Order: sequence, then C-alpha cells, then structure tokens
Amino acid sequence: MSKGNKLGTMPIRQLLVKMSVPIMFSMFIQSFYNIVDSIFVAKISESAMTAVTLAFPIMNLIIALAVGTGTGIATVISQALGKKDYSLSDTAADNSIFIFIMYSLAFMVFAFYGSKQFILSQTSDVSVVGDAISYLKISSFFAGATMFQIMFCKFFESTGFAFFSMVTQGSGAIINIILDPILIFGYFGLPAMGVNGAAIATILGQVIAVFVGYYIYKSNEIDITIDVKMIFKPKWEVIKQIFVVGIPSFLMIAIGSVMTYLMNLILIAFSNTATAFFGVYFKLQSVVFMPIYGLSNGLIPIIAYNYGANNKGRMMEAIKVSTIYAVLFMSLGTVIFHLIPSTLLDMFSASSHMKELGIPALKIISISFPLAAVGIVIGSLFQALSKSSYSLVISLVRQLVVLIPVAYLFSLSGDIYKIWWAFPIAELVSFVTSYAFYKHIDKTKVSLMVG
Repeated sequence: MSKGNKLGTMPIRQLLVKMSVPIMFSMFIQSFYNIVDSIFVAKISESAMTAVTLAFPIMNLIIALAVGTGTGIATVISQALGKKDYSLSDTAADNSIFIFIMYSLAFMVFAFYGSKQFILSQTSDVSVVGDAISYLKISSFFAGATMFQIMFCKFFESTGFAFFSMVTQGSGAIINIILDPILIFGYFGLPAMGVNGAAIATILGQVIAVFVGYYIYKSNEIDITIDVKMIFKPKWEVIKQIFVVGIPSFLMIAIGSVMTYLMNLILIAFSNTATAFFGVYFKLQSVVFMPIYGLSNGLIPIIAYNYGANNKGRMMEAIKVSTIYAVLFMSLGTVIFHLIPSTLLDMFSASSHMKELGIPALKIISISFPLAAVGIVIGSLFQALSKSSYSLVISLVRQLVVLIPVAYLFSLSGDIYKIWWAFPIAELVSFVTSYAFYKHIDKTKVSLMVG
C-alpha cells in the first residue's frame, strides 16, 4: 500500500494536524527568519529598511511563481496518486524541474537588465536607490535557490510527507538566521556587507535547503520518481494540467506584488518612513498569515486526493475543521496587534514617527484577519478542485479592484491614517465574494465529484 494512502484513510482531524502542523511550523520559521532579517536590516538604518521594501514586489513575484506553479504541481501529483496513476505523478515531477529551470534563467536576465529600472520607477532618493538595486540584483540572480527549495517542499506535501517539507524549509531558515548578523555587520573577520549581506545570507540558506530537500528525496521512499533524462523532454499536456491550477495560483500571489508596488507609490508620497513601515507590517503579518497558509497547504493535498478518490464526505469535513482552526488563530493575531503594537514595532528599531503612524495602522488593518482566514481556507478548496480561477478573481477583487483604489482615494485627503481602512474594506468585499463562489461549488459539488 502506498504511504500516500493515509490521505484517504486517516481520520481528518489527525490527518490535518499531521499534514499541516509541520508545514505551519516550517512557514513560521520562514516568517521568523524574515522578521530577524528585517530586524537586522532596520538596525543599519531606516533607509536600508525602505530599500528592502522597494525590492519586495519582485521578491514576492519570485515566490509567487514558485508557490503558484508548485500548487499546480502538487494538485496534479495528489490527484494522480488518488487515482493511482503513478505515471502521471512521475511525469509531473519531471516537468516541474524543467519549468523551474526556465523561471530561474528568466530572473537571471532580469537581475542585470531590469532591477535598476524597477527601483528607479519607485524613487530616485539617493539614500535608498543603491542598496535597493544591489539587494534586488543579488536576490533575482539567485532566484533558482528559492524556487527549487519550494519545489522539493511541494513534492513532499503532495505525497503526504509534510514533515520533510518542514525539515527542508527549516534548515534554510536556520542557516539564514545564523548568517544574517555575520554578513550584515561583518563578524569573524568578514567585511560588513550591509543590505547585500542580508541578501547573500538568504540565498545561502536557500541553497542549503535545496541540498537538504534532494538528500531527503533520495533517502526516502517518496511516491514519485524523477527521471533526469526526461527533464528536458517536456510533456506539454502535463504542463498544461499544471498551469491550469498553477497560473491562477501564481497570479493570485503575484497580484500581491502589484499591490505592494502601487502601495509603495502611494505611501512614499507621504514619507520614506511610511514606506518602511509598510515593509515592517508585511513582516509582522506574515507571522499571523504564514501558519494559516501552512494549514492551507496541508489541506490542499487532502482535498485533492479525496477528490481523485471520489470521497466527498472527507473533503467537506476537512474544510469545516480547517475553517474553525484558521479563524481561531487569526483572531488571536488580531488581539495581539491590538494589545502590543508598540512592542511589535520596537523590534524593528522604529522611530517615533514610525510608531505614530504604525500603531493605529496595525490596529486598523488587523480587524480584517478573521475574515481573511475564511477566504484562505475556501481558496484551498478552489485550488484542490482545479478551480483556481475563483481564487484569482477573489484576489483581484481584494487587492486591485478594491484595496488600491480605496487607498488612493483616501490618500487624496492628505490623512495617511485613512489609508489603512482600505484593508478591512477590501477584506470584507473579498469575504462576500469568496462565500458566493463557495455556495456555487457547494451546489455543484456532486457533479464535480463524479465529473
């Protein structure tokens, strides 16, 4: 019996914990090292924090491509394993390597020919431009490390080995945390590299994670087999299946890059401090959101496998349990943001100006966290059923159709505090849209299961 069969037999609560907790933990580690990374960068200067924030949209785009495509890969593999079509699951794994190689080459080109123009499109402030360009160039050129780390994690998650995903991501995060102060400030005889040191530490951690992921794959009986000879013999029909789920999933995350870029333009008109705070906010909210995304990633293969096995009851139970867990956790995040916003900002050496605008911002934005939890879980259902276009529409509504226009309109008042209300407004509209799509899926789920 395939080890992946636990996706179809283990009690849902136990399975969800077994699948999600390792991913949640690994994502928490990822969030933690991102925060540590930013804490060290903030100690350099507020301008350094602004520089990293300006580079963030491209960093998010790299992750969006890897995670979005990885979600498509994981869905194809999990559904194939549920149907016991092992040839398809192996072919999907081979083609994923080909796809990620192409992505990596594209970002190498961007590093040399696009990074400078991207930063200059946001600001010409000489105090941040140099650091922002060099940070972006390093991170883009070595984007392949990020992508292949995520690829191995998706292999493990799709076959029911979420613990291995945690080990892979965790190893890279630990290396990054260790190297950050050494490379940024120049310890043990090494030169102080500043912002560049932060980028290099991240890349080295991800390279280590790739090697750890490959070692785990070779050392264990994972339910997929990679054939190196087939990597550069792409099966376009399989790639199409991957992209049916992967492209909407990628766009759903990439929309965040567009949103961040546009918010940077809105906020930098007020001050560099406002832009730096926005970067700090994203680091803080990742601690709350990443575990829920971990829950979501653990949920997707459970739903996809049982969809392939035609087991509707297990699918719906998994959705119900996940929603309860997600709302409870995100509500805790809201409480924390309301109780200790000043303490959270102090971790990033926040100036009095940053605290003045940041404390009310954290309280306002966090109101929307519980609503976001429901949307993330429902989005997992859409992705697992190869209905990622629904998730794409929801993300468009939240981040571009509502958030940016409302934020821009509020910014015209000259009162930066009004801008933050765009976040809960957008989340409320997104929640209503998600629920409408869910009810449509609910009415048609019987035909989906047999179709």
